[in-house]
Amino acid sequence: MTRRSVLFAGESWITHSIHQKGFDSFTTTEYAEGGFWMKQALTRAGWDITYQPSHIAAREFPSTAVALQAYDCVILSDIGANTLLLHPDTFVRGRVFPNRLAAVRDYVAQGGGLIMCGGYLTFQGIDAKGQYAGSPVEEALPVILSRHDDRIECPQSVKPLVEAAHPVVAGLGTDWPYLLGYNRVTPKPGATVVAHVGDDPLIVAGSYGKGRSIAFTSDCGPHWAPQPFVDWPGYGRLWAQMADWAAGLS
Repeated sequence: MTRRSVLFAGESWITHSIHQKGFDSFTTTEYAEGGFWMKQALTRAGWDITYQPSHIAAREFPSTAVALQAYDCVILSDIGANTLLLHPDTFVRGRVFPNRLAAVRDYVAQGGGLIMCGGYLTFQGIDAKGQYAGSPVEEALPVILSRHDDRIECPQSVKPLVEAAHPVVAGLGTDWPYLLGYNRVTPKPGATVVAHVGDDPLIVAGSYGKGRSIAFTSDCGPHWAPQPFVDWPGYGRLWAQMADWAAGLS
């Protein structure tokens, strides 16, 4: 039986709040994760998941393409380039450390699979703080990134439209639930736009070296992928088929 292993990094955050009540104030801190639905979908599809929240990935994300080859697919979701680029040993202690963005690129070139999900800190993200534009990871993606804030917020909702027959969307029909936003990207020459939202790509698939990569420009959970989307019967099949294709298993 073919081993199916995915490294999923990101989809976590810490919220630090100040509560001001007249003269007095106090603070609260809350930790949260947003990858529950995708992890559940991939687990049900038979994938073995290694999950690294952003603060764990900062130190433990593999530093070489060889180490990444332990996984059939790598998924980056709402985790900024700086988290992978600036290992604590470099940022805090001034030590030399491998460029992990280059490791991801080389992993794909050597036959690995990569999926980048949209969010406030992937692709270019809010205030352009995702910072993947011009990085080695962009080289491996099937899309070109802008140098500015690339978010397209759609509070009025936007419906995905399947554009091409592709294993990623096999059996999912054309009536998908609405989304509430995405990152605007430009497909690279030779890449396949599998689905779009409005005039922009939603799913773009392509190859890089011996490997494959997918850009899913919306989120894997709220807020851009609201409850009707994550509850959609096709949600689990979509993620399983994207992972299978990126890993070269379909």
